[in-house]
Amino acid sequence: MKRPDLKFGVLQFFSWPRRQVSPATVYERALERIEMMDEAGYDAVWLAEHHFSGYSICPSVHMMGVHVANRTERLRIGMAVSLAAFYHPLRLAEEVAMLDVLSGGRVNWGAGRGFDPIEFRAFGVPVAESASRFREAVDIVLRAWTCERLDWSGRYWQFEDVEVLPKPLQRPHPPTWVAAGSESALRWAGREGHPILLGPHGTFEETAAHLRLYGDELRAHGHAADGRFLPVARMVAVASTDEEAAAVARSGTEWVAGAYINPSKVTNPGSAAQDFLVMDRSALLDRYLSSAVIHGTPDRVSEQIDRLRTELSLNYFLMVPLSHSSFVTFTKCVMPNFV
Repeated sequence: MKRPDLKFGVLQFFSWPRRQVSPATVYERALERIEMMDEAGYDAVWLAEHHFSGYSICPSVHMMGVHVANRTERLRIGMAVSLAAFYHPLRLAEEVAMLDVLSGGRVNWGAGRGFDPIEFRAFGVPVAESASRFREAVDIVLRAWTCERLDWSGRYWQFEDVEVLPKPLQRPHPPTWVAAGSESALRWAGREGHPILLGPHGTFEETAAHLRLYGDELRAHGHAADGRFLPVARMVAVASTDEEAAAVARSGTEWVAGAYINPSKVTNPGSAAQDFLVMDRSALLDRYLSSAVIHGTPDRVSEQIDRLRTELSLNYFLMVPLSHSSFVTFTKCVMPNFV
């Protein structure tokens, strides 16, 4: 079952359930896990940016990335994602480039639009403008990294003769991905040739459809579809028995549903992409457990990953552990089957 071309990463949240410990403890526990990733052979930790919620208290993935760089030696540092619509793009280009320099060229930059109405309201970004702001910001960041001096006249930002410093250590720039969870985002990414990150909330069938659409769009616009590492995130629960793993999966999914996957997060009522946010709680949990979350014994989890690799040509598995014990067991008993 060994698959030497399959990379593993961890989508790292900084959850603060019931606020029973201090934020400092949340960060230290996460950094200790990240040190384990560095030693165990993971490709990257991908840091999740969120705001104004105990779901995850890491509002600056770039600042956290500096701490990760200081605590690790080889692990790559991914953003999953920098919420680009909320930044001034020149500041974003500076911060990510600086992290790339300080980490010795270990940045994987992931950019996303975001989808939480609370974040859009607090930052004063109209939801209707979020996709176009995000896309313009991505274009500006990539230009800032590759041009000696930058001139730009766009819909939201205009600059003239700006020297953005530092430049990234990796040339021409860090590997870049864009989060894509809707048909319009997938078509835009394929049209522009951007590699994509796929989140943990789609079912197996939805993920397969997204990858097909993206590949078709790449080819239609003259971009090579082969040779791209496309991280696919899955929530994972691993235990010594299937029953124990199912209990961990249900508990973890209930936390996610209560904290972040609920009707308060609907930005576009009536859209197919948002339908699952307003599902009945029982139906929502069943959806996740039956067709989105990977759970079971190490052998069963390995079989499910191998199925993804075979049927989806999966080459980058991005794990979202639903418990610390799941992370440890996955690291010790699942990864060795593939690397």
